[in-house]
Amino acid sequence: MELTQEELNERVALLKKFRGLLEQQRAKFQEYLTVLEKQQDSISTENPDALLAHTELEQQIVKNLTNLQKVIVPMSKMYNAVSPVSKESDDIAIAKLQNDLSDLQDKVLKQNEINRDLLRVHIDHLKGQINNFKNPYRNLSSVYAQKAPVATMVAVEV
Repeated sequence: MELTQEELNERVALLKKFRGLLEQQRAKFQEYLTVLEKQQDSISTENPDALLAHTELEQQIVKNLTNLQKVIVPMSKMYNAVSPVSKESDDIAIAKLQNDLSDLQDKVLKQNEINRDLLRVHIDHLKGQINNFKNPYRNLSSVYAQKAPVATMVAVEV
């Protein structure tokens, strides 16, 4: 099976694009892991503003990862279709990138689980505080709820 120069150039371009996408995805997962680690610190220090900022940033990164995955899946299929012809060194590089991605995904999932557990503990603590809160005005009647004494008899003198 003889390849023309044009087919070879297309396969090389496909390989470069696929590798670039995988590297981009790896960078996004690394960024996501960093955000999750900082989010853990925000949870531990009970900083709601930082936690909100980290959560918003996390949502953006997840959205970017989802969009990137939509491109990577078809590229992966195309790469696998041409893979038998590609160089062995390229296959090793792609396999290494995919293994790195897999490791990062595992780390992200573990960190996410740690953050969820910390949030559960924090929420339980807050619920306990709310339940233990005593309203000092609970059994007192309001001054506005009392009926003012109103005269029932009128004395008229002539």
